[in-house]
Amino acid sequence: MNLVPSHPVLTCAEAKAWEKMLLTDDGAEWLAMRQAGRQLAFSIIADFREIGGLPPAARLLVLCGKGHNGGDALLAAHTILDASAAGFVDVLFCFGEEALRPLARRALETLQQKAGARLREITEDEMTGGSSAYDLCLDAVFGFQFRPPMDVATAGILAAANAHPRIRFRAAVDLPSGISDGGAASAFRADFTYATGIVKQPAVAEANGGFVGRLRYLDLGFFNGRMPEANERVLAETVLAPLAGLRSSQSDKRTYGHLCVMGGSHNYPGAVMLAVRAAMRSGVGLVTAFVPDSLAPAYAAAHPEAMWVGCPVNRAGGLSPECLALVRERMKRADALLVGPGLGDDPGTIGLIRQAVSGSEVPLILDADALRPEIIREIKAKPFVCTPHAGEFKRIKPALYSDNGFDASRGVLVLKGPLTRVSDGRVAYYSPFGGPVLARGGSGDMLAGLIAGLLAQAPDQPLLAACRGVVWHGLAADLLARTLGQVAVENSQLLEQLGPALIQNHARSIDRATGVHDPERSA
Repeated sequence: MNLVPSHPVLTCAEAKAWEKMLLTDDGAEWLAMRQAGRQLAFSIIADFREIGGLPPAARLLVLCGKGHNGGDALLAAHTILDASAAGFVDVLFCFGEEALRPLARRALETLQQKAGARLREITEDEMTGGSSAYDLCLDAVFGFQFRPPMDVATAGILAAANAHPRIRFRAAVDLPSGISDGGAASAFRADFTYATGIVKQPAVAEANGGFVGRLRYLDLGFFNGRMPEANERVLAETVLAPLAGLRSSQSDKRTYGHLCVMGGSHNYPGAVMLAVRAAMRSGVGLVTAFVPDSLAPAYAAAHPEAMWVGCPVNRAGGLSPECLALVRERMKRADALLVGPGLGDDPGTIGLIRQAVSGSEVPLILDADALRPEIIREIKAKPFVCTPHAGEFKRIKPALYSDNGFDASRGVLVLKGPLTRVSDGRVAYYSPFGGPVLARGGSGDMLAGLIAGLLAQAPDQPLLAACRGVVWHGLAADLLARTLGQVAVENSQLLEQLGPALIQNHARSIDRATGVHDPERSA
């Protein structure tokens, strides 16, 4: 049984078979289409807040195909008009309106009743005309039903939409048109892709990232019953639900774990501070941080909640091997150890970390300068989590992988990137949360601190701690971008969104359980 709340990622062929089994008649298909349209609309409205929000007189462009994908988009436009009362919708029927299948036509009629004169059918020439400007373009030509090759006319429409200079937000419904199990051909380039009901494997393929943009998953309840096995899965935000519940009235600070952190140097003094601050927001009971002795007084004054232990430094300003005895003494009362943020790469410091890791008896989190093959090889029989970005992963891969692949016996890999992946060697979990607001120095330090704090509270569940940390970090980033935008923010402001992200996530979980839908909470 999978202990991490998540849903399977399927091939397009597998997804088609699964939907055929679930949606056995027009009534079930129409219900799923309506649900997809509403969730798509609410998700787009929420993501649009990152660039100031959908305007009251928004101009929408729908690139509509023949089938259910087009129907989803037309129903989404219907709901978006509720939020944009003076909005207009242009629909380009790529294969002609007469080609619409029955449910897509029903969706069009529903939109026509809503929009009236605010809806018009346009041609490709009108779409690309000099006066055409759109707030939102919805690509709903093929979805996951695309089978290459693409006809010349449709390829031209997609190319024109990609090149259009006056579209603010491009959204693909389910999959960007032109992408299939076999790869991408003349595909639509989306800012966001909203996977409806099932995440298809082409959406998580690294080669398709430039077409997919940011992936969002719209859960339509397709896996509320039985669920197919899959070694690729998408994380559900319900992974955080237990963290938002009431804590025991009989608990104290020792109930929630003791995390130790080794980090900081004269050259990189800020990283360890960010990691410790994130760890303290995780709910952990105690945090002890081993930092250069010259930094400890200022850190303690700024954040007295943590225990800052000043340590001797070497000539390079990094932690000296002389502090090993001090670390080992304090570690006797610890539940987890985070090593790496801001350490620097001085050979003496690296030697210290090798000894500390080798002698540690608690679960480990390795980040930043601790992500080295020689350090990973010192880890014996204890669970560990490593959090590399792509460059660090390339450096440590030989220590993580054997001829049989990633060593699944004790390690968890958090590979940070546009679509962060968590793997225990058996299953890869993708996180459809977060975005480019995280593309700043320090975001990885906060993620490492958050995961470490969670691991100290549940030392026997490194995979769950890693998945929870990644989702929580991503949800907070989304909330930050929707509140303050993607650009004029400081990364430490992410910490102020961790609490609201957890509370809002819990409220959405209650909505789903009770069948209530609150658009504000969905956004």
